[in-house]
Amino acid sequence: SLNQRTSGLSLTQFAKPGGGGGGRGAEQSPHSDASAPSRRSKSVFTPLEQQVIQLKQQHKDALLAVECGYKYRFFGEDAEIAAKELNIVCHLDHNFMTCSIPTHRLFVHVRRLVSHGHKVGVVKQTETSAIKASGANKNALFTRQLSALYTKSTLVGEDVNPVCSLGEVEEGSCDDVVSDPPDSYLLCISENWDKLGKQLTIGLVAVQPSTGDVLLDCFPDSLSRAELEGRILKVNPVEILVPSDLSDHTHRLLQSIASASVQADDRVRVEKRDSAQFEFASAMNTVTEFYCHTQDTGSRSLSSVASLESAVICCLGPLIQYLREFNLERVLSFRRLSCELEGMKLSATTLRNLEILTNQTDGGVKGSLLWVLDHTRTSFGRRLLRKWVSQPLTDPQSIRDRQDAVQEILESDSVTLSSIRSLLSHLPDLERGICSIYHKKCSTQEFYLITSSLSRLGLELQALLPAIQSQLSSLLLQTLLLDTPDLLCPAHNFLKVLNEKAAKSGDKTELFSDLSSFPVLQERRQQIQTVLNDIQDHRKDIRLALRAPTLDYTTVSGQEFLIEVKNSMSSVVPPDWVKISSTKAVSRYHSPFLVEQYRKLLQLREQLQLDCQREWTNFLHQFGEHYHTMKRAISHLATMDCLFSLAAVAKQGDYCRPEICENERQIVIRDGRHPAIDLLMGEHNQYVPNHTDLQVSRRTMIVTGPNMGGKSSYIRQVALVCVMAQMGSYVPASEAQLGILDGIHTRMGASDNIYKGRSTFMEELTEASEIIARATERSLVILDELGRGTSTHDGIAIAYATLEYFIRDVKALTLFVTHYPPLCELERVYPQHVANYHMAFLLNEPDIATDTEGMRVQPEFITFLYQLTEGAAGRSYGLNVARLADIPDPILHTAARKARELESTVNARRKAVTQRLEKWTGTVSVGESK
Repeated sequence: SLNQRTSGLSLTQFAKPGGGGGGRGAEQSPHSDASAPSRRSKSVFTPLEQQVIQLKQQHKDALLAVECGYKYRFFGEDAEIAAKELNIVCHLDHNFMTCSIPTHRLFVHVRRLVSHGHKVGVVKQTETSAIKASGANKNALFTRQLSALYTKSTLVGEDVNPVCSLGEVEEGSCDDVVSDPPDSYLLCISENWDKLGKQLTIGLVAVQPSTGDVLLDCFPDSLSRAELEGRILKVNPVEILVPSDLSDHTHRLLQSIASASVQADDRVRVEKRDSAQFEFASAMNTVTEFYCHTQDTGSRSLSSVASLESAVICCLGPLIQYLREFNLERVLSFRRLSCELEGMKLSATTLRNLEILTNQTDGGVKGSLLWVLDHTRTSFGRRLLRKWVSQPLTDPQSIRDRQDAVQEILESDSVTLSSIRSLLSHLPDLERGICSIYHKKCSTQEFYLITSSLSRLGLELQALLPAIQSQLSSLLLQTLLLDTPDLLCPAHNFLKVLNEKAAKSGDKTELFSDLSSFPVLQERRQQIQTVLNDIQDHRKDIRLALRAPTLDYTTVSGQEFLIEVKNSMSSVVPPDWVKISSTKAVSRYHSPFLVEQYRKLLQLREQLQLDCQREWTNFLHQFGEHYHTMKRAISHLATMDCLFSLAAVAKQGDYCRPEICENERQIVIRDGRHPAIDLLMGEHNQYVPNHTDLQVSRRTMIVTGPNMGGKSSYIRQVALVCVMAQMGSYVPASEAQLGILDGIHTRMGASDNIYKGRSTFMEELTEASEIIARATERSLVILDELGRGTSTHDGIAIAYATLEYFIRDVKALTLFVTHYPPLCELERVYPQHVANYHMAFLLNEPDIATDTEGMRVQPEFITFLYQLTEGAAGRSYGLNVARLADIPDPILHTAARKARELESTVNARRKAVTQRLEKWTGTVSVGESK
């Protein structure tokens, strides 16, 4: 990993041997001292190489792309890394290995390097040729400065965001130009250990510089780091900032998360920073200084930030320092800084087990709940839906508001709603666009694309306002749609000022159609026009000198105002004229007056470019003042997109509106289906629906049945229906009455965790322990196959004791899947609260034949019915699965015989124990009667 590259890069390390020595392989003489390379550098290294070395010493951990004319070049070790990652040629040039990329392809190559976990610096020439030629350092090297740094989470700016035209966006052909992940959060983690209370508190600040989203959180955590893992999965960061003295437990968790992806460009980038930055005093100084000088309208006051938990401050400080390197620190001055991860608690284990955000097969989205529900049409809508899915609501009124909106979209025949949905099609990523403008890093093309889209949306929604007021009854829909046109108003004024053609071509000198608000540009234009007039007037003198009354200037290869004279007439050319170029037939000249005036014109034009850039930056700053308003409007549009998406899913899947019973603890579902399996199987191979009835009185279901009978799918389906309902979505069932759950806690499957150093059984028990600590009577607890990783007796004992604890003490709604028959006895112990169920099946008894060796036993053959039925299943019929897995017949026969033997032995023991008990109880009874 190159997240933290060498910190002390000397000249000899950076350069390659060759072309005058001083390279990495060049040996020093015994008499030379350590500073020899530095002393020799002036003669050994070219001026450009010296400049690169200085830049590299200032930015040791970044790969530097250095602008050299029409190319960007990498040098030394950077070149070797870049050449390998980009699959381009690297060669020796003077003292350095070097490779280059064309300037117009910078965005492609920077993104590729960044996706592989590198930090990339773009170094640009900061001088222009005409102004430099007139200065004191006209013979010196062009000055170069680092103009931008990029990592996975900080891809903001025109260097890395080529924007297609509005037409391409409207046609939907723009998707593959910029393949950003939907979220690109930068997450900062701090750890505070309280020695007295022996409690670890973790602080989190997650920021998405490309959209302006900021999340804060602070929570206690255990050795397993389950709380932290859950939050990381919900935030889904692409980059994590941690102190250099991070604890081993957290380090192992981050390692397991970073290596979870097979592809290098999917891996999370982890950057370690000096742990001193994470100390409270240092972080508080940084935060105080930053918020004292923040001028933004709508930004948070210092007092409200200072009142945050110390663990959060310990993240905020280092984050401000880190984002300063990228000129993105303004993102932390937002008004809505605090947006803790709240709502229904879904741990990392639950998110994985229920396949809420990704599937468990290949980590992709297909097959997950998010995949089922995502019919959004915009990038910002897609990001919001991901939040909805991972953070279901717990406020009944908010859930009903969303349900009302979805119901109205489903049932209304209003043309207004379909018009609004079509408005959301083929929009650019407005949320990222306005944030790029806010950071003052956008191109003129992007600005025009974003503002014209916002303006169009504002005008079209404005036209729909009367219909919205008269036709829509949902309070949420009305609130979202009636406010939006006013919030988008500022976009119209900014669009009016722009010259469309210049904005689309990126020409900043012609960008503003009315210069009355830009006096500096007006004056510079007048100066240029004066010089142009003088040059045009000078034609009279030239015509007189050459005795050519119709002669005019010509332009060749970009060189303007050339006086073209036939070579046969060269004798009449004044001796002080400067020859610029010539062919066999003609020569081209500048008179002394033209030489002076043309130089002046070029300087003024370059000065105009600089003035236009300055005015452009000011213009972006003015737009930035409306950032919060625009952001709110886009948030409304994102919410609309999500509601349309939920309505589309409900319509296609034949879903019902669940009834939310806020004061009841119950899950009552009629004909419930698993949303993802139902969709994957399609209409022709329908999923078998099942009922669920969990209430305060009968709050625990023990589910048994044959292997592969559908137990795990059933319990997942119950949990997913609850998640969907609390999102405000319709659910795959014919009817549902659901109480509000504060969390869903699951323990499923069997897997070890090598990174955390935990065996399968240890992982199982750790997950169970986390659930015991966090579940309440308002939770849904799902335990699938607890106690499998150890001996049968220990496993049964642990499973029995755990389940009894949930029934008697936690009192949560519980689904418990098991292959241990003794657990079913809990129905007799707690008849009011426990019910046994099994997944139904048909059993075809085998033929039993005798061979020469004795009994030749065939295993049973099972037909699965996938129907939940009352009562416990006596056996699990594992040999049927062995048959389905094509285990060879001799093995199956031996296994079947052994199973019969073991079963007979157990039954005989049980019978003997029962007889002894009966005999004993009979003796006691006689004694008592006496």
